[in-house]
Amino acid sequence: MLRRTGTADVNGAQISYEIAGEGEPLVLVHAGIADCRMWGDQVEAFAGRYRVIRYDLRGFGKTAMVEGPFSHHEDLRGLLDSLGVGRAHLVGCSMGGGAVLDFALRHPDRVGALVLVGSAVSGFEGDFGPPEQWDELVAADEAGDLGRVSELEVRIWVDGPGRGPEEVEAGVRDLVREMNLIALENEASGLGEELPPEPPAVDRLEEVLAPSLVIVGDSDQPRTLAAADLLARELPNARKVSMTGVAHLPNMERPDEFNRIVLDFLEEQA
Repeated sequence: MLRRTGTADVNGAQISYEIAGEGEPLVLVHAGIADCRMWGDQVEAFAGRYRVIRYDLRGFGKTAMVEGPFSHHEDLRGLLDSLGVGRAHLVGCSMGGGAVLDFALRHPDRVGALVLVGSAVSGFEGDFGPPEQWDELVAADEAGDLGRVSELEVRIWVDGPGRGPEEVEAGVRDLVREMNLIALENEASGLGEELPPEPPAVDRLEEVLAPSLVIVGDSDQPRTLAAADLLARELPNARKVSMTGVAHLPNMERPDEFNRIVLDFLEEQA
């Protein structure tokens, strides 16, 4: 399988990326507790049919944070421009889902199909209480114990509110803890200023006409479950799939099932 890695100068940042396979472009955008390694079990499965592009958002993985304002959706546009990609299918998880939604609203002609996994929605609010680990997380953050912060965020997002650490594969938890720690260290540097989209996606979901697949783990946080319901209800061409017994990163917990769901959906759009 053809693979190549590189960096692209995008809006002042050096975006680290990997491309695998050939065919229609398929871009994978990672969660805010991860980097592009979260898609390790997807690349080979998807690259048999698509030109798979995965990358580290600025401040994550191998892409350093730099000074100045930025938006992840405009970084995505810049990366696609740099790679000569006009139109692509987009898969985004959590924060990455929010980024591809914002991208789709600003550049609808450049989007094939959307796959939104436990997705954020810019501007989405609601009456959701904090997770049970919140006070301990704040205390660890104030103490500068980023390792403890990362573990607590793994409990919140990877384990989810209804499971204990022993119920999730150790390798998944370990990798997310490692990826998240890089992001936390970059955040602590104080560099960069993420600009919120105006207007936010929550007010414009009816404008997203691309075929959309909403995937959510039924053990995810209540806010994420509510966001998935909102997307399924408001996106004009959406369907929702709830994966049983997984939380915020279903592609890592049950890769074979996730890959089949996504590939079947994309095949329908051909």
